[in-house]
Amino acid sequence: MNNLNQFLFGIYPYICLAVFILGSLVRFDRDQFTWKSESSQLLRRGQLRWGSNLFHLGILGIFFGHLFGLFTPLSVWHALGVSASAKQMLAIVAGGIAGLVCLAGLILLIHRRLTEARIRATTRAMDLRCCTCCWRNCCSDY
Repeated sequence: MNNLNQFLFGIYPYICLAVFILGSLVRFDRDQFTWKSESSQLLRRGQLRWGSNLFHLGILGIFFGHLFGLFTPLSVWHALGVSASAKQMLAIVAGGIAGLVCLAGLILLIHRRLTEARIRATTRAMDLRCCTCCWRNCCSDY
């Protein structure tokens, strides 16, 4: 169990980080204009406003929560009078709320992209992050 724990929490995060950085560099080098989806803001705004704001608020909460939680030394927490179990409970509750907010925004954005006919008509395969051959086989009616 110790080897599995070492791999999952000591080695695997660095593998994921390396794949993320190298994959991003390769994608930027090969397909610079696939980094974003085409704007559909003019086609319908209502659901976009809620979905985008919730999604970005949740992502920022998750990012800064990890940043603050990982880079704040235990001595600072102890100086503030926060025990390790209270810090863990704060991380669970705040992270859970931020995760749910992000998930709600993501669901709204995906629902909007898949159910609105005008938006679906302008959606490319890369917007849905699905391979081109799968797009042609499964979604050719769009």
